Amino acid sequence: MKLAFLTLALASFVVARAEVIGKTVEYTSGGVALKGYIAYDNSMKGKRPAVIVVHEWWGVTEYPKMRADMLAKLGYVAFAVDMYGDGKIADNPADAQKYAGESTKDFSALKGKFSAAIDLLKQNEFVDPDKIAAIGYCYGGGVVLNMARAGFDLKGVVSFHGNLAAAEPAQPGKVKAKILVCNGGADKFISEESINNFKAEMKSAGVDFTFKSYKGALHAFSNPAATELGKKFNMPIAYNEKADKKSWKEMKKFLKAAFK
Repeated sequence: MKLAFLTLALASFVVARAEVIGKTVEYTSGGVALKGYIAYDNSMKGKRPAVIVVHEWWGVTEYPKMRADMLAKLGYVAFAVDMYGDGKIADNPADAQKYAGESTKDFSALKGKFSAAIDLLKQNEFVDPDKIAAIGYCYGGGVVLNMARAGFDLKGVVSFHGNLAAAEPAQPGKVKAKILVCNGGADKFISEESINNFKAEMKSAGVDFTFKSYKGALHAFSNPAATELGKKFNMPIAYNEKADKKSWKEMKKFLKAAFK
C-alpha cells in the first residue's frame, strides 16, 4: 500500500514538474537594449530545435508570448524576439507605425537584431544550434521573409498575414530557408499584385516556397484580439478561427518536415 502511494506521489510530482517555462530575456544589438521572451518545456531532456517568433507591429505583447508558449508545448525552444528595442509596445496604430517604420529604416540594424537573437539561441543549453526556424505575424511576417531573403541560415520561415515586399529581393542560391506563407484571402493590406510579384520573385530565385490563402480571412486573422482592435481603431482586421487553426496546422507540418 505504501509502495503504491509512493509511486502515485512520484507520478504526480513528475506531472507537476512537466510544464512550459517562460521568462524574459535581455540582450543587445549594436548598443540597443532588447527584451524578448523565451519558452521551453522543462520536462524534455537534451537539445531540441528552436523557433524565433517575430511580433506584430504592436511589439512584444502577450500575443507573441502566447505563440512562444504554444511552440514550447510542441517541443521547441521558442524565442519571442524584440525588433524595436527596450521591449517597446504600442497601444495605438500611430505608435505602432512609428516603431515599425523606425525599425525597418536601417535594414542592416534590423538584421543585426535578428542575428543577436540567433546567437542567443545558439548559446542556450536546450537548443540544437543547427536547427533554427522563424515565424512572424504581420510586421513580423515581413521581417522573417526578409531575413530568409538575406540568407540567414534557417531551416524554415513561416509568415502569417505578413508583408510580402522585399527589402532586398531574393537572389538565386542565397535563400537557405524553406518558406511557408499563410495569407488572408480577404486581406486589404496585401494586393493581388504584391502576391503575384512575391511568387515570381521566389520562383526566379529558385526558392522552395509554399503559399497558402485562406478564403474570407482578413489581415491579422490569427490574433484573437484582432476583431476588437479593428473595431476600436476602424481597421480592416479581424480574427478568423478557421484560418487560424488551419494555418497553425500547416505550420506544425511545415516545421516538422523542415527540422528532419
